[in-house]
Amino acid sequence: MAVRSQAANLPNCLYLETTNRCNLRCRTCIVYRGGWEPERDISLEEVRLISEQLPELERAVLHGIGEPLLNQDLPAMIRHLKDREVTVLFNTNGILLNDKRQAELIDSNLDELRVSLDAASPDGYKAIRDSDKFDLIINNLQTFAKRLESKKLSKPKLTLWFLGNKENITELPKLIDLAAAIGIGEVYMQRLVYFLDNEGFGVARSQNTLTNPDVAIYELIEQSQEQARQLGILFGASGLTAPVDSVRGKNGNRAPWKGCIRPWEVIYITAHGNVLPCCISPFSTMDYPSIILGNVFESTVADVWFGDKYRDFRKLHQTSTPPKCCRGCGICWSL
Repeated sequence: MAVRSQAANLPNCLYLETTNRCNLRCRTCIVYRGGWEPERDISLEEVRLISEQLPELERAVLHGIGEPLLNQDLPAMIRHLKDREVTVLFNTNGILLNDKRQAELIDSNLDELRVSLDAASPDGYKAIRDSDKFDLIINNLQTFAKRLESKKLSKPKLTLWFLGNKENITELPKLIDLAAAIGIGEVYMQRLVYFLDNEGFGVARSQNTLTNPDVAIYELIEQSQEQARQLGILFGASGLTAPVDSVRGKNGNRAPWKGCIRPWEVIYITAHGNVLPCCISPFSTMDYPSIILGNVFESTVADVWFGDKYRDFRKLHQTSTPPKCCRGCGICWSL
């Protein structure tokens, strides 16, 4: 079969880093060691410029590295995209999710708000995120859930996201209970991403991954799945897979990255306009220049998407020696 090296159409899914500034320094995040680019916010005009070049846009994910709620133009960006009937969501740490922000997000018609909460206790949160804001976040979530319920609103859908690793996995069952207590019906476990070409940083090191864990961790995840079932919580994992399956490693597939459709269907743009292969790539290699496939402030989106760098990336992606940022995919995290 011929190697796919070109995309037939412009992408219908956009990942846009609305800001790369953050109010946390989580020990699992690239910001902990220092971001790849200077701090910057995307402007509303730049969102319009980018989105108008994507005529078939169906889905916009307004996060990358950074806390989206730090961008004051975020609600206006969401409204612009919703006027085009695009599905819009983003991930937040929830610290800034006060009454004003809650009202703005409801008014913007946001589809989903993903809240990244890697612990179920103040001590656990402090250990991973070096922050004392756990109780504030839980209060924000309780207030938001009650506001949505009182107004009989289904949007934005609230979901909890848990970046599982060996340092925090024991908090998972308590997180399921917490979601039920707040009134959040979906919880997702993500895999730890770490550099394959460097020793790593903070918690993001190979020895902390859950890939092929011991029996005790498998049993804890299975316990959490049963607990979620009993509480009526949907418990899934990133990559549209089940939590237990997401930590099984390669499952006999020697080139799992070949199944990834992101180079053909998803475009990821940083706050500086740089186009990267996906949102995982800046977390997976120290060779940042190698993952920059173009810049939408210097060229059109089409010129980048159909350009030589992207074509060469896609071609290499379908070989047994893919780009550095793809070599762990399906092993260090799920597709």
